[in-house]
Amino acid sequence: MKKAAILVLIVIVTIAVTCALIKFLKIESFAFAWALNFMLMGSALLFTETLKSPLTSSYFNEKAWERRGKIYESFGVNFFRKLLVWTGWEKLIRKANPIERNTKALMHLHYQTKQSELGHLILLIIVFGFNVFVALKFGMLKSLSLLILNILFHLYPILLQRYNRPRIERAINVSKRRARGTLVS
Repeated sequence: MKKAAILVLIVIVTIAVTCALIKFLKIESFAFAWALNFMLMGSALLFTETLKSPLTSSYFNEKAWERRGKIYESFGVNFFRKLLVWTGWEKLIRKANPIERNTKALMHLHYQTKQSELGHLILLIIVFGFNVFVALKFGMLKSLSLLILNILFHLYPILLQRYNRPRIERAINVSKRRARGTLVS
């Protein structure tokens, strides 16, 4: 009951802050697009951390067409990874969540990719809704900042999580085999 109340409160506060952004910033402005995306990312993080769902849906499983991540590489996911390093985002994330070389840490990282992907997927849809509204009301040109930031802040992180998760799964399997080998010896 407490968790549900917290989740509802997060949604209510997010809606209230979004309304404040609409009131104080021009909805077609870059400032609005920037503030909306970061506010929603904070809200999504709070929401998914509070939800703590096991995220066992088959949606998160690697699909046949995704094998080896070639599709994501063709969309420039490796460039996006370099961009995250260049901007310092990767260093900031790794400082807060260092990658350790043990099965438990790898399994936690695997879960975090699902959690991150879910949050970004929800935000991709929400920001796309704002994008369509602004495009219809003010024109496509005025909605470009929403579109570009939505692609950078949500679509590419989703692609990156889907690209990384199978690699993490392979590392987990190797780690488990090593642990069994150590126990057998």
